[in-house]
Amino acid sequence: QVQLVESGGGLVQAGGSLRLSCAASGRTFGTYAMGWFRQAPGKERRFVAYINWSGGSTYYADSVKGRFTISRDNPENTVYLQMNSLKPEDTAVYYCAAARLGIGTVATTPSDYNYWGQGTQVTVSS
Repeated sequence: QVQLVESGGGLVQAGGSLRLSCAASGRTFGTYAMGWFRQAPGKERRFVAYINWSGGSTYYADSVKGRFTISRDNPENTVYLQMNSLKPEDTAVYYCAAARLGIGTVATTPSDYNYWGQGTQVTVSS
């Protein structure tokens, strides 16, 4: 079992940056692929970014490509989401999630993931 705790959310002006962190419990963190999702009020949870178990493969939603960067530090059991050039439409609760996947599988839907954090609010003002 993996427990995930997000942090780093907050209020930022458009054009600003934030770095989200997701700390994982357990000794098997390095065997999980990790993802970030977000959910705005009244909307479904949507994929943001994916990183494989080693950090060697990443994938992004088109809406954040070139602005957000996902990374991981396996010895520290942590995954990050660096968010630059933030826009008001990036406002949402951001969730990290862990998935056990086959080699080469990229997971972009919530049902692919086994464990979820509680979320952290990101608000971007115009």
